Amino acid sequence: MEKAEASVSEDETKTTEKPTRAGFVALIGATNAGKSTLLNQLVGSKVAIVTHKVQTTRSVIRGIAMHDDAQIIFLDTPGIFAPKKRLEKAMVTSAWSSAADADVLAVLIDARAGLEGGALAILDRLQESGAPAQKRVLILNKIDLVKRETLLALAAEANARLSFAQTFMVSALTGDGIGDLLNYFAGEMPQSPYLYPEDQVSDIPMRSLAAEVTREKLMLRLHQEVPYAATVETESWEEKKDGSVRISQVIYVARESQRKIVLGKDGETIKAISIAARRELHHMLGRKVHLFLFVKVRGRWADDPERYREMGLEFPR
Repeated sequence: MEKAEASVSEDETKTTEKPTRAGFVALIGATNAGKSTLLNQLVGSKVAIVTHKVQTTRSVIRGIAMHDDAQIIFLDTPGIFAPKKRLEKAMVTSAWSSAADADVLAVLIDARAGLEGGALAILDRLQESGAPAQKRVLILNKIDLVKRETLLALAAEANARLSFAQTFMVSALTGDGIGDLLNYFAGEMPQSPYLYPEDQVSDIPMRSLAAEVTREKLMLRLHQEVPYAATVETESWEEKKDGSVRISQVIYVARESQRKIVLGKDGETIKAISIAARRELHHMLGRKVHLFLFVKVRGRWADDPERYREMGLEFPR
């Protein structure tokens, strides 16, 4: 009799347990469509760097959001454009590979630019791929900057070229429409155990995220070709007894002339970059940060397979 009671109790426990969901959403779009800003809004924390410059994101960034009973892993992909250099080819290949493997493919379009600036080419390629329409959603971003009638016309034009399961209109900057997106994505995730701890917002190691923060400040500070010719690596991360952290990073550039630009007159530029990066890292980590930056020349680093592995990219042959 006791065994029967125990059996009923176990069955009741199984039926009352709420099934969990987990899956992947790939965010793809042309450069400067606002993917990284949207990712940070969806996750509720900064996990991807954001600048006004194109091609800021170089590799796939994973941001993790918990919503209702679902764990949604967002893949922020590099902006899709017509690549010319080896690094650019690796970035675009990475974006398309992530899109192919995701449970939901979210196509982000800058509502101000419309289908110009690369969005049309993305829609055409997706049409050729034969991917199921129920897997795709259209997101029109920056709706706070565009009139409603323009948005409706753009949505109709995009859907005429490529069918989507749903169309959303959001402002990644203000957060308008983010709740509707999360509700939809959560409902589309397949039943699965959670793939990451529930309090984790990214799978990026802190050493790598710290390097990205410094690269963001470098891109915001410098202009022309220098930001695109530079990469940042965290060489050491030392936990101090007082709870602070000592971080040593190297900014690699391709030429000596670029090194001088990054340093600036009397070291003013590198100092400004260091101060901005240290402030943000202090805010992210919630503790004091001692940041030391060095600038070195590494000729043709963009042709070095090891650098691609550091960035999580496949080296194109």
